[in-house]
Amino acid sequence: MARDQAEVVRPAVGTFDGNEPLLVAALRRREEAAFAALVKRYHSLMLRVAYAQLNDVAAGEDVVQETWLSVIKGIDSFQGRSSLRTWMFRILTHHASARLERDGRQIPFSALASADAVAAEPSVEPSRFFSRDHGPRPYFWVSDPREWPEDALLAAEARSVIAAAVQQLPDSQRVVITLRDLEGWAPDEVCEALGISDGNQRVLLHRARSRVRQVLEKYLGSGGR
Repeated sequence: MARDQAEVVRPAVGTFDGNEPLLVAALRRREEAAFAALVKRYHSLMLRVAYAQLNDVAAGEDVVQETWLSVIKGIDSFQGRSSLRTWMFRILTHHASARLERDGRQIPFSALASADAVAAEPSVEPSRFFSRDHGPRPYFWVSDPREWPEDALLAAEARSVIAAAVQQLPDSQRVVITLRDLEGWAPDEVCEALGISDGNQRVLLHRARSRVRQVLEKYLGSGGR
């Protein structure tokens, strides 16, 4: 009986979904299932963010591998002052900046994002967005995309149109809209993880949404064909 009580039940990968304390504890015990859950959830996103920062597939893959090693080695020092994912992506951004410096390309993502945010670009009428004081959805479209025809938006072709529009965005805009709208990150998480200001984050998101919405409106206006 004592032996049975001393045995530790190893949770399945899905057990960690939405339970960060459990995940962190398992990571500190170096449980394979915990690392597998983390890699499954974030590896592809890390690759996309790394590519946006480095514009080099091979370098991005190297930086992601370096990030995973740092996460494994440093998980015991994670203090929970931010979310685990924010902490990991801050490590990713650090490694990306270091890689740029090693390669003689000393322009970090934060500088590129800042330049993109202040660059002149045709804008959308402010009246098409809620104000900054509008409850839980400041700066969101007044004409809610959730009210668009559901059958059209759920069509595989429509999803392909949206994905293609996101891929055509400038790197900094693509990363911000991916984290905010596709991954559901909060503004402060994005700013902390990428090392950018809140003002730049808002401008980049606004511009990215405007471009994607323009493409989607054109698609829906043509009858989804």
